[in-house]
Amino acid sequence: MDKFGFLKVAAAVPHVQVADCDFNVEHILALTEEAVRRGVEIVAFPELAVTAYTCGDLLLQPTLLDAADEALSELLRKTRRLPIVLIVGAPLRHGSAIYNCAVVFSQGKVMGVVPKSYIPDYSEFYENRVFTSGSGITEEQIDVAGQTADFGIDLTFEVNGVEFGIEICEDLWVPQPPSSQLALDGARVIFNLSASPEAVGKHAYLRQLVTQQSARTLSAYVYASAGFGESSTDLVFAGKAFIAENGRLLAETDRFSLEEKLIVADVDIELLNFERQRNTSFRINESGTENTVIEMEIPEPLHTGHLDRTFNPLPFLPEHNTRREELYREVLEIQSHGLAKRLKHTGCKRVILGISGGLDSTLALLAVVRTFDKLGLDRAGILGITMPGFGTTDRTYRNALELMEHLGVTIHEIPIREACEQHFRDIGISSEDRSAAYENSQARERTQILMDVANKENGLVIGTGDLSELALGWATYNGDQMSMYGINGSIPKTLVRKLVEWAASHYAEDARIREILFDVVATPVSPELLPTDDAGEIAQKTEDLVGPYELHDFFLYHFINSGYSPSKLLHVAELAFEGAYDRQTILGWLRVFFRRFFSQQFKRSAMPDGPKVGLVSLSPRGDWRMPSDASARIWLKELDKIQ
Repeated sequence: MDKFGFLKVAAAVPHVQVADCDFNVEHILALTEEAVRRGVEIVAFPELAVTAYTCGDLLLQPTLLDAADEALSELLRKTRRLPIVLIVGAPLRHGSAIYNCAVVFSQGKVMGVVPKSYIPDYSEFYENRVFTSGSGITEEQIDVAGQTADFGIDLTFEVNGVEFGIEICEDLWVPQPPSSQLALDGARVIFNLSASPEAVGKHAYLRQLVTQQSARTLSAYVYASAGFGESSTDLVFAGKAFIAENGRLLAETDRFSLEEKLIVADVDIELLNFERQRNTSFRINESGTENTVIEMEIPEPLHTGHLDRTFNPLPFLPEHNTRREELYREVLEIQSHGLAKRLKHTGCKRVILGISGGLDSTLALLAVVRTFDKLGLDRAGILGITMPGFGTTDRTYRNALELMEHLGVTIHEIPIREACEQHFRDIGISSEDRSAAYENSQARERTQILMDVANKENGLVIGTGDLSELALGWATYNGDQMSMYGINGSIPKTLVRKLVEWAASHYAEDARIREILFDVVATPVSPELLPTDDAGEIAQKTEDLVGPYELHDFFLYHFINSGYSPSKLLHVAELAFEGAYDRQTILGWLRVFFRRFFSQQFKRSAMPDGPKVGLVSLSPRGDWRMPSDASARIWLKELDKIQ
């Protein structure tokens, strides 16, 4: 495990020849050496890889069983100097029975043997002809490759501080897989040695099974199944292998390849520990019984400096585009469903929201329109108020008015310039002042208008501020920070942009709406509180002041949802944004993130109700409990040590 808590694991699919142990071990050794070159710490091979799975009744023959034991001895001898743990499938005799086993060894020593618990005897499977179930075997010893080793289904292994467990093929498919108990016993990684033949539709189901079990057990799950050489008689083996982590698929093989395969991934042990610590349902079920943990230390593996995993630079969005449309629809449904309940509860048939022509207010308006349509309410009950001020551009002003017009909502225009100028005179602000008071007075003037109109119309003020602004405190306290229902409060800016862009393509009621929405997406993010430049364009661009939202959303996601330290955040951000931002740029904005996140908590402590949409919410009544006076010192101190 490296300094950031990543463990490099591998699933191997070697060439095999049925019942040719020497050939099989030769190819196991070659893939092991490749794994070592890639810095792998633990590698798993398929079920019965030493003999091949499809030997049938030959597995009852002493000659084959002896050859398997001798081949294991040879493999132990040839890997004794390699800094790696191997998990290899082999048939082993114990007492008067034969067991389908996973043999765990490193540097010439067998650390333990795990037998298969569930022996299938249906469809194409007839393992009961040969093998005995290992169910119930604990705290026994078995002779293997000239050594004596612990033998049992409850064994877990600890290598350099990381505990892992093993199950074999069918064990995963049963109602209560052994891996569930192994995880509760402390295993962070589960290895499955399998020989699963192909059938139409089976692959997708198996992939889902593996990823779901990794999520259910809050573990990494490494699955290695037999490949091309096993295909014999009526069965075809396509070489399936997966590495999943807490529901996310990190790596998988291409099926139906004639070549050997080795997939490698760095699994995040620190993240799994974090998930287990905060998941009370997992903690309450953690096993109180003692199981046998076999500890081993291996020399420092060859760290190549390359991390075998990717990080999504937009973690609030699915990595695969095919899943994004479903996400966008679901977000809008959650928003509109939450608002519909609030309107039903309060009996309100009118809502009030400020429309600036920017991203956030546009998304809020689309969600409100959807809600009114769902409830069968007249869109005229949506009062959109545009409040041009000192920094309002013709572009955003025009987009705000035209969007409201084309959506059929009631339009109010209430300029704030004169009211703010009077207010500046009242409190003694110069006409040349550009301080926080100058900016925040405008935001509070707009909020006062919205609140007072809501009282007049017996309606609700819908807040438009998003999750990213809440994280950074980029909102005026008792200004745009406040509303009667914050409909965007758990949607980050990167997702807001994608939602509006998607709506332009899928929910535009006419061509002009489409044009407006695309132009809103293309408009720089700005509160428009400072006067425009000489060309009448936006002079105050948010991302120039507080940093790129794609970086801050990445920081926010992994700080809250992954528990990453500042140094680990920097490390993974460099990987995610390689070619887009250099190390010093990321480090600089990371400092800004932590300073603002901690200092601005008081605004989040007073945030209004709003629907939780994704994995991260900063509501003090929901996911995030943080005192307003917490210090960022230790997080910033860690960053100060980074060169």
